[in-house]
Amino acid sequence: MRRSGFTFNRIAHCAPPQIWFGVSAVFHYLGPSFAVLLFPAVGVLGVAWMRIASAATIFAPWTRPWRTIKDADRRTRWLLTGLGACLAVMNTSFYLALDRLPMSLVAAMEFVGTIGVALFGLRTVRNLAALAVAVLGVLLLIDVKWSSDQYGLFWAVLNGALFVGYIVLGHKISERGASGGVERLGAAMAIAFLFIIPIGFVQALKAFGAVELVLAGIGVGVCSSVIPYVCDQLAMSRLPRTSFALMLALLPATATIIGAIILAQIPSVRDVTGVLLVMLGIAIHKPAALEASR
Repeated sequence: MRRSGFTFNRIAHCAPPQIWFGVSAVFHYLGPSFAVLLFPAVGVLGVAWMRIASAATIFAPWTRPWRTIKDADRRTRWLLTGLGACLAVMNTSFYLALDRLPMSLVAAMEFVGTIGVALFGLRTVRNLAALAVAVLGVLLLIDVKWSSDQYGLFWAVLNGALFVGYIVLGHKISERGASGGVERLGAAMAIAFLFIIPIGFVQALKAFGAVELVLAGIGVGVCSSVIPYVCDQLAMSRLPRTSFALMLALLPATATIIGAIILAQIPSVRDVTGVLLVMLGIAIHKPAALEASR
């Protein structure tokens, strides 16, 4: 793992951190869009279980979570436990929200929770202007039409709150570089699996009788929790927390585009305008020095 860990540090510097974030942003909703298609066959909780179980299984051989947890000090173990619990509940509430609300609305509510993180540490008029433009774009995507589905909104709000926790804790495990971040991510995912076992296992049993459903569940795990979370670590290890939080404004935009392609949720002219404003806000923003946010 030392050798592969060194590789992750090198990979993180092979491209600008914005590129890694862009890859993460695409897969952040590409995987869930496939998951929505599995809901009727497996159930919402079953798909959440398959996502985390498959991700934990894929991470285990090359991150060796048992060793990371064993060698960690008490503070780090609490950090890993907190991140694991956050991932388990966040992913479950995310799917429960998607089952009732449009993907673009759920994504926009995720960004609302990160505004506070983005505001913390902003020191220039240029970056405040960038945030204002991005927020305006998100408001256009939301269209200020909150759903009447109270349960859906509850799960979306919970997901948005936990998403902030993921940003803070995810940034914390990346402090020693992408290598250590990915190792700790694997350990947190193993802990998340322990939390999710009693929640979705019964529904997930429905998939075990069909090979195609099992493969689809593994695909959701790879697209939703392996590729994006690893790319987040590659980006977080080089970006200040404030800059990373502001770039999350791209998520409603990518959700709108992917929702149109995969789920046939065709965007309106207003939605397209919102996407363009979000992209403009990201382009205007200038990251501060990495040390400034830590």
